[in-house]
Amino acid sequence: MAAPLDEPITPLPASLNQDPLRVEIGRRLFQDARLSGNNHTACASCHDLKNGGDDHRARAQGLSEKSPEINIPTVFNAAFNFKQFWNGRADTLEAQIDYSVRSSAMLGSTWHEVIAKLSQDTRYQSSFDAAYKSGITAANIQNAIASFERTLITPNARFDRYLRGDATALSNAEKIGYAKFKQYGCIACHQGVNVGGNMFQKLGVMEDYFAKRGHPTDADLGRYLVTQEESDKYYFKVPSLRNVALTAPYFHDATAKTLAEAVDVMSRYQLGRVISSEDKQAIVQFLNTLSGELAGRP
Repeated sequence: MAAPLDEPITPLPASLNQDPLRVEIGRRLFQDARLSGNNHTACASCHDLKNGGDDHRARAQGLSEKSPEINIPTVFNAAFNFKQFWNGRADTLEAQIDYSVRSSAMLGSTWHEVIAKLSQDTRYQSSFDAAYKSGITAANIQNAIASFERTLITPNARFDRYLRGDATALSNAEKIGYAKFKQYGCIACHQGVNVGGNMFQKLGVMEDYFAKRGHPTDADLGRYLVTQEESDKYYFKVPSLRNVALTAPYFHDATAKTLAEAVDVMSRYQLGRVISSEDKQAIVQFLNTLSGELAGRP
């Protein structure tokens, strides 16, 4: 039996059409530590394409081991997010790359320095000249990396195959888990092509998450850091759940070490419900079906 046609989650497309010349430049730049001020840190330093697209640390190791006070999200399927970063401070992948290069906690460089270093590389010079009329510029570097990141799609998850009509792609237990995922209300925020990533939501809708956790940091202010609006305090971009089984720890503060812990927290603080062990395990089984084929490996 095929999956219903009115599902709130839609399968990932196999690809997004990107200029192959620009993608190849972006692939190289993603691995190139010359984008950083210390020539030792690259995009790939925090976004491991061989293992979930993040770094699996509670806090990222940025420039000179200076650690941002936030858990790094995966780069896989980031092209489908409506904003970038937990607080949504970048509207596009290009803007996210611009911020990362200039941030003292991330790559800690300037575009003047980056352009000067890349311009000394004859291979980059010829590649940029072939792909862009204006050659090596900040905007073109950002676009090249973003073009590459738009190829980092993870299609053919078992759940996507189920949505496309293969009823055998999921076990009965996993189908029950998906039903529980919808019944508990998780689907209200985690839906669409990226199973999230398309809205902001307050962390602690039903209970004060931060009062219970303690030890507040500036990063906990979420969207407020961007807008300075009191009503935006503790609001974050809802993360995508695609490949979530590969990206522990969870949440912006990395407090949930396992999927089971994350489901517990979400049930209590977002939905105001105490979830049974049986239902929690069923939902975790469903979440494991969201792992797709990791693309773009170097």
